[in-house]
Amino acid sequence: MKNFFQFAERETNYRKETLAGITTFLSMAYILVVNPIILSEAGIDKGALFTATALSAIVGSLLIGLLANFPVGIAPSMGLNSFFTFSVVIGMGIDWEIALTGVFIAGIIFMILSLLKIREKIINVIPKDLKHAIAAGIGFFIAFVGLKNAGIVVGNEETFISIGQLTTPTTALAAFGFIITLMMLVRGIRGGIFYGIVITTIIGMIIGLVQVPTSVVGQVPSLEPTFGVVFQHLGDIFTPEILAVIFTFLFVAFFDTAGALIAVASQAGLMKNNEIPNAGRALLADSTSGVVGAILWDINYRLFR
Repeated sequence: MKNFFQFAERETNYRKETLAGITTFLSMAYILVVNPIILSEAGIDKGALFTATALSAIVGSLLIGLLANFPVGIAPSMGLNSFFTFSVVIGMGIDWEIALTGVFIAGIIFMILSLLKIREKIINVIPKDLKHAIAAGIGFFIAFVGLKNAGIVVGNEETFISIGQLTTPTTALAAFGFIITLMMLVRGIRGGIFYGIVITTIIGMIIGLVQVPTSVVGQVPSLEPTFGVVFQHLGDIFTPEILAVIFTFLFVAFFDTAGALIAVASQAGLMKNNEIPNAGRALLADSTSGVVGAILWDINYRLFR
């Protein structure tokens, strides 16, 4: 395992990787709750969505680790899931089964583009300065979403955003966790993000803002309501409306995935001569997990974490 994952070259060890894996899991775990909530608005069974979200994240993360040897995880993209639910299904009035089939076809096209290394070539020709700008933009966007969900910033008609009510218990807890994490990172404490999550969670449980788990293992919801739906509607996608949906997903998801891949590769020090080694394999892992996710039921594009 040390040789396969290049421990010596990457100056890492089992302890560091274990801590990094747990931190990544805790950072990604929110998707198990938020993803089903958003997608269930389209009329899909929430329990099946929960299981599909977990399984697709497992498949994607295993593929990118084993196939591309990248130290990152893959999970559903909330932007595209929101687009699917509110713009395609609710806004355009398309049945979720047909819309999902269109997404499945888009995933197949992405797999072909990845195998032909077209996506990899486009990413590698992006100028270095633009890659840094993309990485910074993705970081600011994720930070803004986190601050908004925590209530630290709120909408404002006059100034677009403003400071939220910091006296609200949940917002105050989030702000405390953010400050503690930031202090540890500034002091160079390795695993600062992980420790910040753990400390904030424990304090939240003590003061009653975070629900204490009643069990370690629960029943896994069935995939039966959604499994294989895409194969039943392959003949319904050849309409101008659905073809437009497929094209939109291809266009938006390409830049979503490319930007996130550039961001994490840059942050992890994987860039070499302004190129990402094994980018083609990473993109293939992304598109493959997406196709599998669409069959289980899940939107088929992933945001690299």
